Amino acid sequence: MLALLKRNFILYFRNRSGVFFSLLGALISFLLYIIFLQKNLTDSWSQLPNSTNLLNNWLMGGTLAVTGMTTSFTALKQMVQDRENQVDQDLFLTDLGNWALQASYLISSIVISFVMQVFMYAVMSFYFKESPVISYLPEIALIMLLSSLLSSLVNVLLIYRFQSVDSLGKLATIVGTASGFLVGTYIPIGVLPDSAQLFMKCTPATYIASLYRQVLMKERLEIAFSGNNSLLQEFQEKMGIQINWQELLTKEETYFIVVIISLVAILLWMLFVKVFSKRK
Repeated sequence: MLALLKRNFILYFRNRSGVFFSLLGALISFLLYIIFLQKNLTDSWSQLPNSTNLLNNWLMGGTLAVTGMTTSFTALKQMVQDRENQVDQDLFLTDLGNWALQASYLISSIVISFVMQVFMYAVMSFYFKESPVISYLPEIALIMLLSSLLSSLVNVLLIYRFQSVDSLGKLATIVGTASGFLVGTYIPIGVLPDSAQLFMKCTPATYIASLYRQVLMKERLEIAFSGNNSLLQEFQEKMGIQINWQELLTKEETYFIVVIISLVAILLWMLFVKVFSKRK
């Protein structure tokens, strides 16, 4: 198992162009914010004290969620490439067997996604001159882990039956392009039509972005909206900091939803591996 994991890590990080393109969705949302969106959003909430730093943290939360989606997807391309080149047939015949082989792809994706989120967090913190709050780092790391797990599970279910890297590349383009919209970094969820909001609420990454934002923005929200709870709720709903299902979800409820979706995805992945391994 360790040898397979090491192989997958080497193949991912050795391909520098692949690493860059796996971050492209996150980089696009980051650059679009800096070039176009930052001023518009800051002007829209100019009545808030220190609104620039507040919104910078909002962007960081969404971009980290995008990073989890796109990097895990790229990491899992190795599974499809091995299948296309029939390398998986050779690996399948080793002592590890099919379960360990499939688990190695999934675990590699989780670890790679986690590492790349740490990298993007460091880059954005440096650019925005944001000093991380030490007491928040354990929870941020927990969200990174949940993001890596959930994104990898969702992506492995999406691509499990793909047979060629070429066809997978078309889906990768869609995922990379759509990811910024799905977590509300291009357009905040609260300004979209109800149908679009409902679609985003059915996307697991939306809840990951919500968790990131609640942690990263906690102190600045308390300062900016001190004594103005109604405006705080409006801001949180419009900017996707807390997701509105009849009422705003608490952080605990959001964690619960993420865990439940992850458990369901694990069961589906196990079912996929069991069913399709019998067909080989």
